[in-house]
Amino acid sequence: MPILPKEPSVEREKQELPKIPVPPLGKTLDTYLNCVQHLVPEEQFRKTKAAVEKFGAPGGVGEQLQKKLLERREKTDNWVYDYWLEDMYLNNRLALPVNSSPAMVFPRQNFRDHRDALRFATRIIRGVLDFKARIDADDLPVDVARGQLAGTPMCMQQYRRMFSSYRFPAPNADSLSVKVDCPGPEHMVIACKNQFFVLETLLNGKLMTDAEIFSQLEKIMKMAENPNERAPPVGLLTSDGRNEWAQAREALVKDPVNRDSMALIESSLCLVCLDDASSALALGDSCRAAMMLHGGGAEKNGANRWYDKSMQFVVGLNGVCGVVCEHSPFEGIVLVQCSEFLLKYIIGSPSKMSTAVSGKALPVPKRLTWKVSPQVQGFIPASAGRLQRSVKNLDMDVFRFSAYGKEFIKKQKMSPDAFIQVALQLAFYRCTGRLVPTYESASTRRFREGRVDNIRSATKQALAFVQAATREKPAASDEEKMQKLKEAIRVQTDNTIAAITGNAIDNHLLGLLKISRDLKMEKPEIFCDQTYVSSNQFILSTSQVPTTVEMFCCYGPVVANGYGACYNPQSDHIVFCVSSFRESTETSSAVFSGALKEALLQIRDLCIRAHKPPQSPAHNAGK
Repeated sequence: MPILPKEPSVEREKQELPKIPVPPLGKTLDTYLNCVQHLVPEEQFRKTKAAVEKFGAPGGVGEQLQKKLLERREKTDNWVYDYWLEDMYLNNRLALPVNSSPAMVFPRQNFRDHRDALRFATRIIRGVLDFKARIDADDLPVDVARGQLAGTPMCMQQYRRMFSSYRFPAPNADSLSVKVDCPGPEHMVIACKNQFFVLETLLNGKLMTDAEIFSQLEKIMKMAENPNERAPPVGLLTSDGRNEWAQAREALVKDPVNRDSMALIESSLCLVCLDDASSALALGDSCRAAMMLHGGGAEKNGANRWYDKSMQFVVGLNGVCGVVCEHSPFEGIVLVQCSEFLLKYIIGSPSKMSTAVSGKALPVPKRLTWKVSPQVQGFIPASAGRLQRSVKNLDMDVFRFSAYGKEFIKKQKMSPDAFIQVALQLAFYRCTGRLVPTYESASTRRFREGRVDNIRSATKQALAFVQAATREKPAASDEEKMQKLKEAIRVQTDNTIAAITGNAIDNHLLGLLKISRDLKMEKPEIFCDQTYVSSNQFILSTSQVPTTVEMFCCYGPVVANGYGACYNPQSDHIVFCVSSFRESTETSSAVFSGALKEALLQIRDLCIRAHKPPQSPAHNAGK
């Protein structure tokens, strides 16, 4: 795990926040069986149950591993952090765009010309410097939990990694580097026309003014247009599978010129990607979401990126703007907080920003140069081809469900998140006639170094409800459906509370597996069992990412035959981002979105019928 600076505030936070617990072994094993029983064939479940009972037997392997986990908890700030980071991100060999890196899509901007776009980029840069200064000064207000168990203070460590992290590719497993000696503002890297430039944010020890930043961006744009100095699009290499990029990077760093250029990217605060307009594209929400995730491929802006860097702010000349992040250092809510700060900062900036530069001579921005050997030159078209396949494969459907929002759900005395999760299960059941392992991220930031655990939403109670809701003969009564809906939402809410208080099962089972590996034991049978393997193939990967400013989060599916479903509940509407892969014959984002709308309307109508108020007396009664 990367070592963070031992600032007094960090130490104070560690003392104030509790360590995440290790749940009781027996409870986790019982919950695991309960989670999977209705999702696997009966014969398979019998084998699973036998493996679980053997693992959990008194004096058995499970108790031995549990004891080691408890010892690990005593010695570390967060016993699961390293294990989780490796398993969720660093060991994953898939390419970062679409498969791993989420994006925040800003409202479409109406730029009249490139100068408008550069003004917007200038304000983002100044906003980032302000936000980073607040992080460095420990001046951000401490986040507090919303929703279930609201008001609890949250761990702020993830903010300290936003602008100081870099994910290095390596064969078999990447590494996450977090700089600890980075006080104050530093340089940024500007991507323009697939070229990379250094933007120094200080001039003679002082922060550059808006006008000075704007002037530098104009120079960069002009420099990028010079065809004689244009280098090959090396940024494409970062979009490839992690093993492929690791091989290409090894070839690149053999040359000191490339090493120097890469060091400047790796040590930068962030990237700001000035994207070309693409007139052939429709600019609806679905298209903008896809463009944020992959840049449109090598022919559009896919090479105008460096995906290993934690934060890449995209400013398109056609008004397509947002931020794509490398997910391993921090979660979506941290990305939301930063994005909301920036959008409010931009709105609060004077609309007619001065672009007049003082008499001070500004240095010419440094262009990053590359020496591309024939070997590296050969890697680039291969990377471009794989990115293009990813672009064609992504099936993104973003829609605004306007029939109601979270206020209606709250009036039913139900948790909006649990309600939407049950609707997702109903939609999936309508499409396939079954439920599948479902991932819903739950924050564990109530604890030191907390990240996330999984709420398994495909519960027995959800299955009972969706079967009642879709049964035609004999049809279930409204009373029966309502009873099953309430029970499904109650269990989903209970599971959410268990997860956010450190008592979910996925991190615990992962910890037990990793401890057995650390002890060089033979892998316990429970983890070789087909059920454990299939129960970690999350065909439905979901996440609630609420915002208070108009924008939305999106990401791709996590398995080839799965869906990504990110949602942003507002008071009177809900924004959904549904993704799948076109190459899968089992999925269609449009079909799933249609089923989801139907499910949400069906549950609303059921609630309305069940809660019909008594008829009010006639106005002329008693006259």
